[in-house]
Amino acid sequence: MNGTEKLKQMGFKTVYNYLDRDPENNIPKILDWLIRHDDGGTMTNQVLLVKEALADPDNNWSRLAKSLWTDLDDGVRKKLFETVVINDSLIGTPRQMKNQEKYGCNIPWAILMDPTSACNLHCTGCWAAEYGNKLNLTLEELDSIITQGKKLGTYLYIYSGGEPLVRKKDIIRLCEMHPDCAFMAFTNATLIDEEFADEMLRVKNFVPAISIEGFEEETDFRRGDGTYRAVVRAMEILKRKKLLFGISCCYTGKNVEVIGSEEYFDSMIDLGAKFAWFFTYMPIGQDAVPELMASAEQRKFMYEQIRKFRRTKPLFTMDFWNDGEYVGGCIAGGRAYLHINANGDIEPCAFIHYSDSNIREKTLLEAYQSPLFMAYRNNQPFNENHLRPCPVLDNPGRLTDMVCESGAHSTDLMKPERAEDYCAKCRATAEKWAPVADELWEKEHYECHGVKTASKKGEAK
Repeated sequence: MNGTEKLKQMGFKTVYNYLDRDPENNIPKILDWLIRHDDGGTMTNQVLLVKEALADPDNNWSRLAKSLWTDLDDGVRKKLFETVVINDSLIGTPRQMKNQEKYGCNIPWAILMDPTSACNLHCTGCWAAEYGNKLNLTLEELDSIITQGKKLGTYLYIYSGGEPLVRKKDIIRLCEMHPDCAFMAFTNATLIDEEFADEMLRVKNFVPAISIEGFEEETDFRRGDGTYRAVVRAMEILKRKKLLFGISCCYTGKNVEVIGSEEYFDSMIDLGAKFAWFFTYMPIGQDAVPELMASAEQRKFMYEQIRKFRRTKPLFTMDFWNDGEYVGGCIAGGRAYLHINANGDIEPCAFIHYSDSNIREKTLLEAYQSPLFMAYRNNQPFNENHLRPCPVLDNPGRLTDMVCESGAHSTDLMKPERAEDYCAKCRATAEKWAPVADELWEKEHYECHGVKTASKKGEAK
């Protein structure tokens, strides 16, 4: 961090202390201050949206904001403000933009990485289960990724797997080694106990996103008997210790009605979740279960339910596919994030298991400038209808072209799968979703901007 950035960080910490004294009255003042000090205008639009959402002190957004003071440990809240708001957004984002211009490639806001392929569960349709404990990134390799990433402006690191908490000690050690970063993990939560929660409370910069598939029947259907109860126990520990956590929900053709229900949302909020990621099932690998894919009608149902509950529930929600309009389409390929698997392969996305780079052979910057990542940069967005963002699920054939042109290979070490075969499994789903997505895009996006027709760049091939 250079001298100017250090001065900014000191100023931001002073601002936080001011905010913390009287959050209800000072939050609006801080938002105005952020807009005035937003170098390059990278955050102004988002801050304006937050300001508008918090204007009513009794609405769901105001209740969620207030709960960050009533429900979270003071030290955890302060550390997350420093790492996420100050370092990752106010300092990291301008650095990312500067380096994008300097190097002519994408620089991600977040890096998703797998410490291990090992997992203590064997979930139906999960690609990770077949690897066992064979693949691991060393502590030194994980540290190197983070160190390289920070130099380019990335301060948010997310773990997946496998089950990342198989590497509990190393995860906590990395939190200690990089106290200026925020860390999150997609975890089944069955390894969260009192001792680990105390470690989280000590380092303060680690947040779990707990995988849960619905209630007990739906969760145990994919993850095994007793998993739901173990997850609830973990949530109870985290809530009692005033630790921040959220949920990660994969909706399929079997559980979509439950995950999209008001009862489910209310239950997760009552258990203490402050945020929720929503993903749809992808048929990755030769042992995938395409029958679990959500239909067009089910995906539309989730689109509508999530947006409805955003207006009424104190839960911050992110819909990985259906929020494309807010982020300009696909965020993979380093545009906002990328994935590094436990073998070191640098992949455009957690759902795209193809690569032309490995962290053991290339630096992060070299990978960002590789043919595959540049193909992503040059082709995004894959469709001007951002409700059809994905080069596989929504525009099958686009991934095939990029893999072929870049010379990338399958990173599945057990049963390599051709990109065209992966895309083919999604073609029927994409064809059924296209007219639904186009209708939603016309209604929700174009009409509100006074535009009546949509250009369809990148139609499925």
